[in-house]
Amino acid sequence: MASRRLASRLKYGAILLAVLASGLVLTASTQTWFTLHLTAASGHAGTLTVVGSDAAPAIAALSLAGVAFGGALALAGRVLRYVLALLGLVLAAGVIGSTASAMADPVGTGITVVSKATGIAGDSSVRSIVAHADASAWPALALAGGIALAVVALGVAATGHLWPVASRRYGTTEQASAREDATPRDADRPEDDPESAADARARARDAAIDDWDELSRGDDPTDDDRTADDSADQDDTDRGRRGPLS
Repeated sequence: MASRRLASRLKYGAILLAVLASGLVLTASTQTWFTLHLTAASGHAGTLTVVGSDAAPAIAALSLAGVAFGGALALAGRVLRYVLALLGLVLAAGVIGSTASAMADPVGTGITVVSKATGIAGDSSVRSIVAHADASAWPALALAGGIALAVVALGVAATGHLWPVASRRYGTTEQASAREDATPRDADRPEDDPESAADARARARDAAIDDWDELSRGDDPTDDDRTADDSADQDDTDRGRRGPLS
């Protein structure tokens, strides 16, 4: 029982962590990652902000795939868990790689943003008008989310064989069998005794045939007086056959 409880905790803990980590990355993709300060000499003095979806365009889609990865873990069987674990590692590697690349070159992530704002094109030209860049905490949070997703994937690969398998059909059948075994059978009830039920059906069929024969002869099987007279006549006939008592 303790091992099953531990396996359930591992399963639902991994699912929860996968969803939370992916949600963190998705949230980070909508926030400001870098603030670029332009030089006054360029004639475009001021600041420009670069959001996560511009700095690392792939992480939004990867985070959504991570949410689906967590949901799939709830229904996956033993073999499929290892496939999902591999998929989770790929997603985590994509998030970590995209985030680390953006953190390593903040100015490079904002080239498109600067070009749209200033009309200056070219990598070297854009870099020449950017004095410096300030980073927020969101890139680090996105990186942490990618690492957490990788930990989940490794955990699934290591402990997936211990997870309980959810089978609603099997559980229903098992519960029904348990209730049937726990309910005592009553021998006096015809429905619990196949032979008694068959005998009852045979008697009912014979009675219906007798009633039909009487109707065919013009007799009313529901006439109690006639039935009593027939019984009395039958008794007299039987006594006449046996003869007088000595």
